[in-house]
This record gives sequence, structure tokens and C-alpha cells, in this order.
Amino acid sequence: MTRIKSWTDTPSKPRYAPPPGAVDAHCHVFGPQAEFPFSAAAKYLPEDAGPEMLFALRDRLGFTRNVIVQASCHGADNRATLNAIAKSDGKARGVAVVDPAISDEELAALHEGGIRAVRFNFLKRLVDDAPKDKFIEIAKRIAPLGWHVVVYFEADLLEELKPFLDAIPTTIVIDHMGRPDVSAGPDGPDMRAFRELLRSRPNISTKVSCAERLSRLGPPAYDDFIAAVRPLVEEFEDRVLWGTDWPHPNMQDAIPDDGALVDLIPRLAVTEALQRKLLIDNPMRLYWPEEVG
Repeated sequence: MTRIKSWTDTPSKPRYAPPPGAVDAHCHVFGPQAEFPFSAAAKYLPEDAGPEMLFALRDRLGFTRNVIVQASCHGADNRATLNAIAKSDGKARGVAVVDPAISDEELAALHEGGIRAVRFNFLKRLVDDAPKDKFIEIAKRIAPLGWHVVVYFEADLLEELKPFLDAIPTTIVIDHMGRPDVSAGPDGPDMRAFRELLRSRPNISTKVSCAERLSRLGPPAYDDFIAAVRPLVEEFEDRVLWGTDWPHPNMQDAIPDDGALVDLIPRLAVTEALQRKLLIDNPMRLYWPEEVG
């Protein structure tokens, strides 16, 4: 398998300055492979993108903290994510992928290492198996730790997954709004169905991220993404987060400019109050609750 690079070494400096304390609530690290090998079941093999690169990008973009989400190429071996958290000087927390057979002692060790959630991935191009029954068992076991569940799926699975989501006894964060078709606008079927999900289930939050994946109009403006997602940010202001998705897994054919993605934030959250909720209040409540007064 050929190793791929999906990020730019020269992201632009964003015009928008995030408020002090802003959290990039969705990013990853890859390797370094020599220390943290990729899973034998990985669907892609990236070049190394380690914590030093992530934290340099964080500083360039004007963020203060990171939430590092376990990348599928590392499977359930969370050592690369834990290594990055350990090197962050308290400025990173993490989302793990765990084997259903994980012990309580191993969960406690993950918590000590800065993990605050588990991720359940339903994208067939990334994972071979997504056992709902096992996932629900894991969700019940992590609830006493105060963790939440992150769920990643595509829009055509939303209706099928509703009973599964209802069975999860914790807060849920849905990655990238369940990858809706934003080209149909805020009242298109995917966005309408997703807003109805949030209205009916107050324990669900979402990341309003990945314009670079979801927009059909593309950079630099991503106008279809902005038009479809801004109303969601305004309606669910206490339940939205934002992240870069660096190093943009599998985007080697259309590598985004992270600075341009940051400049979308004030178009999604048009007031300082909304920006603070999106970038500070909401992610801090989930990942650094001990610091929230």
C-alpha cells in the first residue's frame, strides 16, 4: 500500500483570529509509524503526521487546545493518540477506539491518559465491522467515567441508526453532521432530517466541520456548506463544535488549506457569542469539564 500525504506544509495564516482558549475539537495524529505502527486492517497508509506537526499547526491557526480523535488507520491501538496528549502540556484530550473486550483497568488507564470519549465508526470504506450490540455495551461501560460517545456515519444510515442512538446512555457527538448533502441547502432532505434528529434528542451534539469534504462548490468560499450549516449553528448553539480534521485523511487528491477552513468560522457562527460557544464553551464542557465553572 502506497503511503499518502493529505495535508499541506504551508497552510495560510487565517484572517479570523479565534478567541483565546479556542479548541480544535476534531483532529488526528498519524504515527510516527516507527514507534506506533498502523493497523494491519488499515484502509489507508498515511505518512507520519505526529504531535509536533499538530501543535505547530494549532499555534499557527490561533487555537489553544486540541481534541485528538483516534484515526482509523491505528485501529484500537490508541498509543499514538495517548502519546500526543502526553506531549501537549495539558492542552489536548482524546477520543479513543476500543476493542469490545477491553478491561475496566484499561479504560481507567485511557482516562488517566486524557481520553474522554469513544468513537464508533460506521463508514464501510474505513472499517470492516461495526457491531451495534458491542458498541452499546461499551457505551454503558464508559458512562460511569463521564465519557461520551462519538459516532461517525453517512446520511443514508441515519434512519437505520436511530434505535442504536436511542440505546446509548451518554451524551453523543456526531462527526461532521453525519455527512449530509449540503448542496441541497438548509431545507434539503439530509439537513432537514438531521435537524429533526437534534430537536428530538437533546443528548446529541455535532461537529459542524469538514466543509472540505462536504461542499460541492469547494474552496475558497464553500458557499453551499455555509448556507446549509449556519442555521444549524444558530438553532443548536449549545450543541455544536468545530474542528479542522487535520491531517485530512484520504484527501490527498484535494488537499485543503487549513487557514481557509478557519476563515469559515465567522461565517458559520456570525456573532462573538456564537463563536465562543462553538469554539470554547461546548468543547470545554465535554473534554475539560473540571475547568468549567
